[in-house]
Amino acid sequence: MAQTIKSIKGVRDILPDAVHHWHFLEQHVRELTAAYGYREMRTPLLEKTELFKRSIGDVTDIVEKEMYSFEDRNGDLLSLRPENTASCVRAAIQHGLLTNNQVSRIWYVGPMFRRENPQRGRYRQFSQVGAEVYGMAGPYIEAELILLSARLWQRLGLTEHVALQINSLGSSEDRVRYRAILVDYLTDHLSDLDDDSRRRLETNPLRVLDTKNPQMKDIVGGAPQIIDHLEAESAEHFAALKETLTTCKINFEVNTRLVRGLDYYSHTVFEWVTGRLGAQGTVCAGGRYDGLTEQLGARLTPGVGWALGMDRLVELIDELGCNDTEPRPDVFMILAGDKAIVRGLAVAEMLREAEPHWTVICNCGGGSMKSQFKKADKSVAKVAVIIGETELENGTVGLKNLREKSDQQTVEESRLIDTLRAIFV
Repeated sequence: MAQTIKSIKGVRDILPDAVHHWHFLEQHVRELTAAYGYREMRTPLLEKTELFKRSIGDVTDIVEKEMYSFEDRNGDLLSLRPENTASCVRAAIQHGLLTNNQVSRIWYVGPMFRRENPQRGRYRQFSQVGAEVYGMAGPYIEAELILLSARLWQRLGLTEHVALQINSLGSSEDRVRYRAILVDYLTDHLSDLDDDSRRRLETNPLRVLDTKNPQMKDIVGGAPQIIDHLEAESAEHFAALKETLTTCKINFEVNTRLVRGLDYYSHTVFEWVTGRLGAQGTVCAGGRYDGLTEQLGARLTPGVGWALGMDRLVELIDELGCNDTEPRPDVFMILAGDKAIVRGLAVAEMLREAEPHWTVICNCGGGSMKSQFKKADKSVAKVAVIIGETELENGTVGLKNLREKSDQQTVEESRLIDTLRAIFV
């Protein structure tokens, strides 16, 4: 016998018993984004590797270590997308969505790929939902995006389990000045830095502030804060965001260590975090990235967005029991013999035609009546419809309410739909 084949490490199957949580999340995302005027965009899983090198950067962990990249037969270097902001901006540039100062609100959903060590809430294939806005500067569209995410938590029943953290990175000029101040500080403490922080000091010093090494806590805690080095315009931008969130009754914490290490980020950055998922506590992260369009060859266009990790969010929904929408069939057809199966299939189609929202399951595999009743009960269907030799001869069906103590009744086939409608009211 041949050896069985299993899935790749870090790439998992979503089984039927769990997929309803994904549907629950996706349904609310679709409804909410439509309510806020966002339209869906679908980008390819494969992009030119150059897109991510130019957007994320050659010296980032994602590009250096984590992308699934290859050279195709034409010599093009291609990569599975590790994130989707760059892809969405590329598509917006390519298809003229940034012309004439028009505002584009888009959202997306789909899989991303990173070759990293799998752990709880982090997989090599993972799914994200994101929302992006192009063509609108200022703090108020940032507030709208945060409000959209906050309303999603409300609809999912997660408001009490997530917390909002915000920070300002200021303008590009603010960042340049702060970077020099931070490098001076870290250089003075060079002997206390871990290897990863020393590497980042040369390439991406702001990411040192994002270290997860507990031994670096005192060094990071004593570092200068970018929020103390903002020019007046940037400080006013951040103050307006905080005032807007307060007016809209959104609680937040200013986390001065919250950063984005990429140069195209500016002004507001934010994260929604939870304490229910261990170390992988960030469920949604976003910020303003006005400089990205220029890095990808277009004119400077304001951009801001967020992405949420669906895998972590589904895990949180499941853990907290926020979703009880697991689909349950309405009718289970118990069919005794080949002729009954044939007739049962026709009756099931009649039911689906009359009430398209009903779920009707047919037992097409034979078995005794006793075993079929066990299957019907296990399916959690509300009603069993029974067809055997007697029912075939008389043009009737048996009807049994599986969720109430009641006797089986016999119903003329012509009256079955009305009888079921009365039960399901």
